[in-house]
Amino acid sequence: MTKTDPPETDTSGVAEKQRGIQCEQDSKDAAKSKDKSQQGKQAKPAVQAGAREQPSEMPAQHLAKPGLEAELELEPRFMAPDYEGSHKLQDRVALITGGDSGIGRAVAVLYAREGADVAIVYLDEHEDARKTARCIEAEGRRCLLIPGDVKDAGFCKQAVQQTVDEFGQLDVLVNNAAFQEHAESLEDITEERFDETLRTNVYGYFHMAKAALPHLKQGASIINTGSVTGLEGSARLLDYSTTKGAIHAFTKALASNLLEKGIRVNAVAPGPVWTPLNPADSPADKVKDFGKKTDMKRAAQPEELSPAYVFLAAPSCSGYITGIVLPVTGSVGAI
Repeated sequence: MTKTDPPETDTSGVAEKQRGIQCEQDSKDAAKSKDKSQQGKQAKPAVQAGAREQPSEMPAQHLAKPGLEAELELEPRFMAPDYEGSHKLQDRVALITGGDSGIGRAVAVLYAREGADVAIVYLDEHEDARKTARCIEAEGRRCLLIPGDVKDAGFCKQAVQQTVDEFGQLDVLVNNAAFQEHAESLEDITEERFDETLRTNVYGYFHMAKAALPHLKQGASIINTGSVTGLEGSARLLDYSTTKGAIHAFTKALASNLLEKGIRVNAVAPGPVWTPLNPADSPADKVKDFGKKTDMKRAAQPEELSPAYVFLAAPSCSGYITGIVLPVTGSVGAI
């Protein structure tokens, strides 16, 4: 049964603030009116190496923040129909921030397929969250929906407590919620904007991990979503790259800190993945080329990332692995 009636949390101001940052950047992009014709040699075809062929062309689409997956013209693939569960997380409980859509949704579905009940923390994308809940329940597991702002330490503590109250335990924490907005120059990034990115992407992970820790036992796992931008940097994602580098360092430091407790801490560093995050960042003309600069010449679909999160969560798979940043980037030599 889906729990959709948590204590009221007003997040409207957060989404409005993020849309304000987005609108300011959109106006700067429009003013530049770039008109670069792409000439030269024929583009190489996208590489297909998975269980099924994945889309290689993205729609030229721009979304309002925080970005609804339901509004994407090309629906992200998250169901992983070729993935068969084998009870790797049987009767465990996972809490996933940013679990309403994108990578978080794909991870939630596979965790449920592996036998886990799942709590989803999200900002205010209720339509997306309800769809994720239906998918979890279709796998035969329970789902708890918890809207709120991960920048708020009190909310994070409340979300963890709701999860434990509902399911009786907590075994896996996936920190995945993020804010991203591009900028052409460091001078375009205000202190307010930098603070929004830092507090969402780094403080949010810190608050959730701190709230979860008293409930985690030996064999539990924390998985943080990093990024290839945290490994390589990104000229147009200065603040976002900074936070992702911090997340990688936080992962390794926390792994060392919790080692003797038998709690593993790892991170996944995705490359470009087709989720609402990027269409809610880049202008439409750039979104259509999203992922084409990777060695595989295409963006990943969320279902191509989610098995990595199963691997890192399941003690049967990764009981001897902690403190790693696992790159899933579609390119050679990410680290």
